[in-house]
Amino acid sequence: MAWAAAHRDLRRDPSMLLEGAHTVISLALNYFPGQFQPADALRVAYYAYGRDYHEVMREKMRELAQFIEQVTGCATRPCVDSAPMRERYWAQRAGIGFVGRNNCLIIPGKGSFCFLGEIVTTAQLPPDEPCMMTCGECGECVKRCPTGALDTQGAADCTRCLSCLLIEDHNESLPEWVRDVIGNRVVGCDECQLHCPHNRHAIATSVDDFAPSRAVMALTRESVQAMTGGEFKRAFAHSAISRVRYKTLRRNAAIAAHGHDRD
Repeated sequence: MAWAAAHRDLRRDPSMLLEGAHTVISLALNYFPGQFQPADALRVAYYAYGRDYHEVMREKMRELAQFIEQVTGCATRPCVDSAPMRERYWAQRAGIGFVGRNNCLIIPGKGSFCFLGEIVTTAQLPPDEPCMMTCGECGECVKRCPTGALDTQGAADCTRCLSCLLIEDHNESLPEWVRDVIGNRVVGCDECQLHCPHNRHAIATSVDDFAPSRAVMALTRESVQAMTGGEFKRAFAHSAISRVRYKTLRRNAAIAAHGHDRD
């Protein structure tokens, strides 16, 4: 969050990322799982089930970018959280989907469980029509958010969002009220997406790299408690969970255990 806030100029003007840039190509990749954690596992948000999406998306986008360069002779720069791009904005401008009240990009007919990436290029390509859909009168995500982080106008309070608190907040402690709402979550929170009507018919991804790892499937309070720092690094070396950090995962697991005991 702080990283994105510190690069406001780049967020406003992608041409600063590549000299002579004319076009932003927006891409989306489905990560909805075909297999889910067992009921007794500590919950991990779907995006972190398998191999780190930064690695997977970067490999696929580099291949596409090289193809564009070969065909057009133009320069490219792929971006997967490697630059402070306004990903949802450009995806909507490109016609991929619209930004819902839950602040996720929703692809009509496919849902919101997708990773986004962009290729900035000097190639001059004709623009697609923007997606003008909205959530309409639906407010399921607002109702279902366990912390009240969403409002009906589409604003999100990051200081109350479990995805931010459990992943990005590496302080020694979390607000006391988190104990009442954390449930068995330790990495992120998918509630606003799970209850979105657009995800009712989500189809499992065909990308094998996004299948849940053995470490995720076996993640319990006991396994986290017994895990050493070295074991954490080995288990999640190529997982987005590595960004959560070892001490933060143990902290989250301890709070989740407390919340579970109170249920």
